Amino acid sequence: MTDFKVSFIDLQQRYQEEKEELLACIDRVLASGHLVMTPELNAFEDHVAERIGVKHCIGLNSGTDALMMGLMALGIGKGDEVITSPISFVASTGAIVHIGAAPVYADVGDDQNIDPAEIEKKITPATKAILPVHWTGRISDMDPILDIAKRHDLVIVEDSAQSMGAFYKGKHGGTFGNVGCFSTHPLKNLNAIGDGGFMVTDDDVVNRKVRLYRNHGLEDRDTCILYGVNSRLDVLNAEVLMFRLGKLNGVIEARRKNANLYRDLIRAKQMFIPPCKEYEENPFVMFLTQCDDRDRLQAHLTDKGIQSLVYYGTPLHLHPAAKKFGFKRGDFPVAERQADRVLALPHHQYLTEEQIGYVADQVNGFYGV
Repeated sequence: MTDFKVSFIDLQQRYQEEKEELLACIDRVLASGHLVMTPELNAFEDHVAERIGVKHCIGLNSGTDALMMGLMALGIGKGDEVITSPISFVASTGAIVHIGAAPVYADVGDDQNIDPAEIEKKITPATKAILPVHWTGRISDMDPILDIAKRHDLVIVEDSAQSMGAFYKGKHGGTFGNVGCFSTHPLKNLNAIGDGGFMVTDDDVVNRKVRLYRNHGLEDRDTCILYGVNSRLDVLNAEVLMFRLGKLNGVIEARRKNANLYRDLIRAKQMFIPPCKEYEENPFVMFLTQCDDRDRLQAHLTDKGIQSLVYYGTPLHLHPAAKKFGFKRGDFPVAERQADRVLALPHHQYLTEEQIGYVADQVNGFYGV
């Protein structure tokens, strides 16, 4: 083991940097005497909507709820099929299953995002929606996906959990389809101090449905329009997120710099780093590589004081929960191959060039480069 340490996440460092401002956020909210559905939440929603270029932003308690409510508000339900990616966190498939629909997977490309060419092969009379996942923050190839949706009269729900600050041909993630669903989980680049999320849309009807549904279906205190749930973004988190929105560009710039430094320094051909296309801007919520002999490499990095993470080692169609849908190994070979090779390296904004160089040296050394 070595005394040199490279941490994977930045939460403790971020708190020390922002401690004074975060405590001020807490003080402002608690001193107001109002903790639920207050002007702080409205201000955050308005600011996000303006920033990314949509009519509506609805604060919710998670990105998962945003996915479920977006699907429901668009009329997706029992007996419907939703085409999505087998590479994602389980929440993207879980949201489909929770509303009674069935996930239908289309394999991915080299960048781990859904392959548009595979989507069209999966369309049946029961298909009602496409749910692309903008994995690591890189936006899926939306032009052909939009074309497919238009030709087959399908709605699009974007899993934009990781794409705050991501752009595709000058357009922000989450603004291509009918709804975009974002997470503010602590590991995201725009992160709350607990779970949180929001949904964006230009659809007035969807906006009204989700606003009602997140607050028990109440139009006012004594009028229930529909039976909803409690999924309001916490006002304290809204205040923290408003503060951190002002720092988001700096966070993204630092992470991009670190990602580019890795590209320059890692010479081992056994580690593949998906390139960024000229028309996309990736915020690098994660920095994922695909590498030979992944497990031994990770053990080597751990021994050298470097934290890394497998994001994720099991594609969604091979989880025990998915058995009822009849998927098997070999159905999505690209996704399966990537799951065996994927490794996330530390890249957060507090890392120094020396630390990035140390990680790159250890990767190169492991492969004998």
